[in-house]
Amino acid sequence: MRLFKGLLSVVGILGLSVSLASCGNNEQAAKTSDKVTIEYFNQKKEMSPTLKEIISDFEKENPDIHVKLTDVPNAGTVLKTRVLAGDMPDVVNIYPQNIDFQEWAKAGYFEDLSDQGYLKNIKNDFEKRFKVNGKVYNVPLSTNVYGFFYNKTAFKQLGVSEPKTWAEFESLVKELIAKGQTPFAIAGTEPWTLNGYHQLALATVTGGGKQANELLRYSKPNALKVDNKYLKEDFERLDLLRMKDAAQKNWRGASYNDAVVSFASQKSLIMPNGSWALAMIQQQKPAFEIGTFAFPGDEPGQELTVGSGDLALSISANSKNKAAAQKFVAYMTTKKAMQKYYDVDGSPVAVKGVKEAGPNSPLYGLSKLAFTKHQMIWLAQDWTSENDFFNLTTNYLMNGDKQEMVDSLNTFFNPMKVSNDREG
Repeated sequence: MRLFKGLLSVVGILGLSVSLASCGNNEQAAKTSDKVTIEYFNQKKEMSPTLKEIISDFEKENPDIHVKLTDVPNAGTVLKTRVLAGDMPDVVNIYPQNIDFQEWAKAGYFEDLSDQGYLKNIKNDFEKRFKVNGKVYNVPLSTNVYGFFYNKTAFKQLGVSEPKTWAEFESLVKELIAKGQTPFAIAGTEPWTLNGYHQLALATVTGGGKQANELLRYSKPNALKVDNKYLKEDFERLDLLRMKDAAQKNWRGASYNDAVVSFASQKSLIMPNGSWALAMIQQQKPAFEIGTFAFPGDEPGQELTVGSGDLALSISANSKNKAAAQKFVAYMTTKKAMQKYYDVDGSPVAVKGVKEAGPNSPLYGLSKLAFTKHQMIWLAQDWTSENDFFNLTTNYLMNGDKQEMVDSLNTFFNPMKVSNDREG
């Protein structure tokens, strides 16, 4: 009888243990099931390690949310495929000047963010420059900028300074050549590297980015002529690169990397390029101080840089976890998150409160213009493509044929102009 009672006691204890364990497992399962997973599609692969750190910080503050970072080769192509298949990630790093972004926003693929409180964290209402049909669908957190890298050490030794006007720039190039120096490092085989130069040339002669597109994109078909006042000034600016001995000897066959090496090794003293090139330059361990300056206008104070949203986030309109996605985007607009990002990336940040390097930064000559009226958005924001524009720019540098360039401009822009009347 005692044995039977003992067995009952043991069975009771085991049953209680199993019951408690079961409750514990159920509680753990409940906690796990309460955790929401959102996908963040990244196009800044070089910043993945830092983004993972930022995501980890976010998850510590929001333990009920897990952010899955997606990194893939050819991210732009993969994103397009997924969007067309109806598989938009919850949060997407997408460049808001691109035609794809604009078309997808119009088609209702992105969540309207116009009324979100975190937009107050963005400098100078930068997000409004990428509105689509009057609504905000993207939060730009950083920007790229384009202009000129220059060898500050050599400039000081030669007794020359960065130009404040176009006339000063012309004089500077002529003076450098006269002193036996090679002014420019140019990548003749990679036309995209001079896209910013040509766009800024057109913008500074016409009065701004909007005016440049009024000339190029929104004029009548075949309206562009060799004797056009603005195109004649544009030719003058392109001709500065064509001047005898203005570029390194092998510039026609030079790659992007070749141009960087020419500049970093002090064979050339100026390199037209964007903020993204700084990391490559620094990898060469240049033995001089790097500076930057913007594309000068006719008068001091008319200088311009060009750029757009770089780390820039949108939310899928069909996300099943919009609240979590909004929390993540809101976190990315904080000083804490973007200070960690800036400390590695170095590009100008659109989030208020982030401490940037200021005058001590090699990019200061350009970054100080970011988010101001002196930064225009890439003109291709209003185009349907841009590769042919890259090519016609370099072709002119190669052959100096003005009529050929004008014909190429008309051929490039005429198909876009079919919709001008409808848009008006």
